[in-house]
Amino acid sequence: MCGITGFYTKDNPNFVSKDELELMTSCLAHRGPNARGVFYTDSIGLGHQRLSILDLSDDANQPMESHRMRYICVYNGEVYNFKEIAKDLNIELKTNTDTEVIIEAFAEWGITFINKLIGMFAIAIYDKQEKILYVFRDRMGIKPLYYYWDGKNFAFGSEIKALLQVKQIREERQLNNFAIYEFLHLGYIPEPNTIYTNIRKFPSGQIGIVSQNGFRLESYWDIEGCIRRNVITDFHEAKERVHSLIKSSVSMTLLSNVPFGTFLSGGIDSSLVTAIAAKTHSQKIDTFSLGFNEPKFDESKYAKQIADYLGTNHHQYIVSVDDVKSIILDMLDFFDEPFADSSAIPVMLISKFATQKVGVVLSGDGGDELFHGYGAYTWAKRLDKFPYKNFRNVFATILELSPSNRSKRASYLFKYKNKDTLKSHIFSQEQYFFSEKELRKILNPDLIFDNSLEQDYSNFVRKLTPEEAQAIFDLKYYLKDDLLVKIDRASMRYGLEVRIPLLDHRIVELALNLDPKLKNSKNIPKFLLKEILYDYLPREFFDRPKSGFAMPLKTWLNTDLAFLIKDYLNESVINEFNIIEFSEVQKLITEFKLGKDYLYNRLWLLIILHKFLIKNKYSQ
Repeated sequence: MCGITGFYTKDNPNFVSKDELELMTSCLAHRGPNARGVFYTDSIGLGHQRLSILDLSDDANQPMESHRMRYICVYNGEVYNFKEIAKDLNIELKTNTDTEVIIEAFAEWGITFINKLIGMFAIAIYDKQEKILYVFRDRMGIKPLYYYWDGKNFAFGSEIKALLQVKQIREERQLNNFAIYEFLHLGYIPEPNTIYTNIRKFPSGQIGIVSQNGFRLESYWDIEGCIRRNVITDFHEAKERVHSLIKSSVSMTLLSNVPFGTFLSGGIDSSLVTAIAAKTHSQKIDTFSLGFNEPKFDESKYAKQIADYLGTNHHQYIVSVDDVKSIILDMLDFFDEPFADSSAIPVMLISKFATQKVGVVLSGDGGDELFHGYGAYTWAKRLDKFPYKNFRNVFATILELSPSNRSKRASYLFKYKNKDTLKSHIFSQEQYFFSEKELRKILNPDLIFDNSLEQDYSNFVRKLTPEEAQAIFDLKYYLKDDLLVKIDRASMRYGLEVRIPLLDHRIVELALNLDPKLKNSKNIPKFLLKEILYDYLPREFFDRPKSGFAMPLKTWLNTDLAFLIKDYLNESVINEFNIIEFSEVQKLITEFKLGKDYLYNRLWLLIILHKFLIKNKYSQ
């Protein structure tokens, strides 16, 4: 894994200086501490920070030129099938790295080479002869990429901080008010927006072409194109095909010249990936899990039970509130924009812990979205049916009057604005964030927008069930711009490469065309995936609710982390930035302290937002 950056300018030799390109590159050193390289002219620049995983020699450093010297490339990620592609090229390789195969495949087949890649990647290739820059991002958006384009000047980077090293970009930046609205509703900022109006997320599954004629995007893969008219309904066929692809993907992701292991939370997805890895690899693998002193959040005993059964070298780290305090204050430095997924903190801690033993880990992310593991999918199905759909206001009122916090929380799920934004609403309320109705009440009126996220999936070749549509929403937004961002920043902070076998696009394409009844059968979420898992591990190991790497945030905000409310949600701070009505913040804090603990994530959103604004010295 690495960090990449660069620029292209049409007729502005002062757009990025050599020193600025060096700064753009060096600020990504945490992503690749093993080597740095730059290529620079007045019109084009490429920078690379290398994390050495394959071919540890200097010959594999980047930027890398093609054999005939026409193309030069920087690349972040892993292409797992590069050896198979190399055979098709029928050339003698100078290195044992996928970078060389990428650039030679491009030289041989042009932009269509991207369809042959299995993996996670952000790639930039410059054609010195034609003076064209090509930029590619992987299908699922596993590897991050941001860009700037003003009509003449183009710049890109693995993280926003790289782009902000350019004086012109830094001076032009303005807060993206719509991004603030999205953040408070979803807890993250979805593609293509960032917190700055002049910086955008490079779309997944797309090719960017930059030349003297301008900049354009072309799609080479999207979820809509994967949906087939007919679904697979036979359980045995589905199980065999999914199982085979997962084994293939895990086997591919084990390729490494440095020690590797797996994250093992004790849940379905990480346990399956770990079990297949343990069975596939000839040596004992290392596994890593977190524990908490709070029993409700502690799954470490389950992870250890699974590790003992599989015979792995298991390593466990118990998270304390002091650990959280040490990271939380610097969290924004890692993410460059407001980001409210508090599980990023334990992921950072386990990543730091794992680097003591390994350079690569496998993760089980993606299983919930592909095989319907979230409660949101049950809610999508429920809210589409009578009587819930027809009498939602009645249900909302009844639940709201209940003394139970659980019922009060559920009442918000019935309070959606309209069916057109139901998917984002379900996600928002499942995560305890602000609803659109609440945002209209608490936000400065200048910051109120209509929800613009794509949520209408009626044009697919088959009619999707509510659960399928909700899952696609998560794949397009939550997975890409929350979970994958979390994993990338948390691991790259410590120079750890995380690979995600379940997001192999072959698995994604198959999973999208399975009968939803195979994914949730007899009210058992991820039924199909669990049946595959039970070929490796006893089913009684998993007769319990899921938790993952969640942490007891609502408890800590009332105790050891209460200072965050005092420091970032006081009247002086709130009024300085004039984004939120202070009276509404007061009500929220009071209700939380009086026992409505389900409001904790709303407070967390406001803390993160105002911490960002303070750090970056913004005001409305």
